[in-house]
Amino acid sequence: MLPWKRLFRPALGLLLAATVTLVPASASQAASAPSSGWNNYNCKPSSAHPRPVVLVHGTLGNSVDNWLGLAPYLTARNYCVFSLDYGQLPGVPFFHGLGPIDKSAEQLDAFVDKVRAATGAAKVDLVGHSQGGMMPRYYLKFLGGAAEVNALVGIAPSNHGTNLSGLTNLLPFFPGAEDLISSLTPALADQIVGSAFLTKLNAGGDTVPGVKYTVIATKYDEVVTPYRSQFLSGSNVRNVLLQDLCPVDLSEHVAIGLIDRIAFHEVANALDPAKAKPTTCASVFS
Repeated sequence: MLPWKRLFRPALGLLLAATVTLVPASASQAASAPSSGWNNYNCKPSSAHPRPVVLVHGTLGNSVDNWLGLAPYLTARNYCVFSLDYGQLPGVPFFHGLGPIDKSAEQLDAFVDKVRAATGAAKVDLVGHSQGGMMPRYYLKFLGGAAEVNALVGIAPSNHGTNLSGLTNLLPFFPGAEDLISSLTPALADQIVGSAFLTKLNAGGDTVPGVKYTVIATKYDEVVTPYRSQFLSGSNVRNVLLQDLCPVDLSEHVAIGLIDRIAFHEVANALDPAKAKPTTCASVFS
């Protein structure tokens, strides 16, 4: 691959994430969420699905836009579904997940307590995209979340950080660049391979006892690279490569979380493994 293409592909992925997928939610979209059962605090979990599902958006995402595909998919299957906004920066509307990730984990902790109180559920299941698939691990490991969570499903999660196809290796050649990123957008700095945050998060093992982990990745991911860095090691872990389920699935980092029904089918399997059905290319129709 030509050098300029290696640089352009991950940069384009970030641009897509910021400007195409995560456009500001309209008032009508936000208003439609509760009426469809999404973020409906009157929802009571059924015996078939006894745990509420909490959706955790990614960097530059928000509680509506990131989940316009998956939230209705799950509510149609009679899950109680909730989503939160976290990591807000002062003066930055709509585009969240930019604040320090340890503080974002505290926001998730408080939100899970709110959902559990409203629904009466002892535990929840978490489904997160990108940073939203990794950040909850801090809550599980350091904030007591393991007692409140049954399963974590990460869709293209930044579990071991990203090198943006080598772009982050160039930062030392630009004096002050790392400090600027850290001060303006702490979550971006926290997700760079080798960051102090990730070193702390992954020290002593990727997982905690009692929680089931699923990672769903795509080999065409251009944001969290290399894609295998998304996978976890440890007990109760299932790492899934989308192309092993459907070789012709071309979803990249944005699409896998926003519109990919094959990935959604695998999310449903992870949430209810006792009733799991094989995920194939035909799952797009299920």
